[in-house]
Amino acid sequence: MVSRRLEGTREISDEQVRQTAQEVLTQLLAGEYLSVNDRRELVSGVLNQMKKLGPLQPILDDKNITEIMINGPDNIFVEQSGRLRKLDLRFESRRQLEDIIQRIVSRVNRTVDTSNPICDARLEDGSRVNVVLNPIALDGPVVTIRKFPEKVLQFSDLISWKAITPEAAEFLQAAVRAKYNIFVSGGTGSGKTTFLNALSSFIPPDERIITIEDSAELQIRTIPNLVRLETRNANTEGKGEVTIRDLIRSSLRMRPERIVVGEVRGAEALDMLQAMNTGHDGSLSTGHANSPQDMLSRLETMVLTGADFPMDAIRQQIAAAIDIIVHLGRLSDKSRKTLDIVELVGYHHGEYELNPLFHFEKEGTGPKGEVLGSLRRTGNPMQHMQKFEMSGVETTINRGVQ
Repeated sequence: MVSRRLEGTREISDEQVRQTAQEVLTQLLAGEYLSVNDRRELVSGVLNQMKKLGPLQPILDDKNITEIMINGPDNIFVEQSGRLRKLDLRFESRRQLEDIIQRIVSRVNRTVDTSNPICDARLEDGSRVNVVLNPIALDGPVVTIRKFPEKVLQFSDLISWKAITPEAAEFLQAAVRAKYNIFVSGGTGSGKTTFLNALSSFIPPDERIITIEDSAELQIRTIPNLVRLETRNANTEGKGEVTIRDLIRSSLRMRPERIVVGEVRGAEALDMLQAMNTGHDGSLSTGHANSPQDMLSRLETMVLTGADFPMDAIRQQIAAAIDIIVHLGRLSDKSRKTLDIVELVGYHHGEYELNPLFHFEKEGTGPKGEVLGSLRRTGNPMQHMQKFEMSGVETTINRGVQ
């Protein structure tokens, strides 16, 4: 009834929907009593269904929820304070869930259907969305939403959460300013994108930066000369796809001083490494791995998917491109920590030469199950200091070590 009242209106404001819903509700009640809270809830439900994302909207509005997992219309799980729990909430039908999915993907010009059942998208606030439909998802549409924080997190926040120490943060700030190429590795949910955002805040504001992502998540607000690029899926005819690899190659013609790739997953790793090796120092990226050594192995595999190079040549390319690997992890108490900061010194005699600079040392478990320990400076001096010397950026990384 509300939608019929508003037919023919080009731009329907939230207030128009609320007002019309109030009027219709008053007519339907015909003098019957309804509490203010119940009335407000009904009107909000109409607004969410017509202009927002239906029963999903209240979950998105809850600032304490960081991730939403929908396994078909009847099973909705959320992550809150690092813990998973199932909500006492469901969609009216599979059709309602599918309609909301189409509403999400269409807003960012993406397509998902039975012929293209997997799609990455984002919400208006930047939250990351992954959709999997039938016939891939056997028990109904699967939607996973990684919510976008309202506040851009800085290293001061990470320090206050004990995710990193002030000493390590100070070193990374200097390394970014001095244009060291930094790769952030970690498992799913370890905080790679958050960490990459924080690292990006250290880039001097007078540089030209290009960011490349599958779904735009990075929140770089300190760089006026910023170009943000996002991939595009193929259309229903299988045409028009723009990959991360395409965007990296195109970005090299845009005179970037640094390139920030949200995550490398495949053959684009080769293009990213070549960019780091051809005058784009200070570039940043992330990747899925279980350790710094595992990240290097995974990069080798990624490069091999796009080029038939000898393994020795690939390893030399990786060693020449990446200066520092920062490895993040999610511990048993669900906290996110910086576990390792490693200098990639080079490649010699068939082996990568890694120089650990910081390492998380676990000291035990607290009374509430919390992991006790801290990120500590190793006794190893940093070996490649040339970029600090050439840029004039000061660092205390080698102070007190031999």
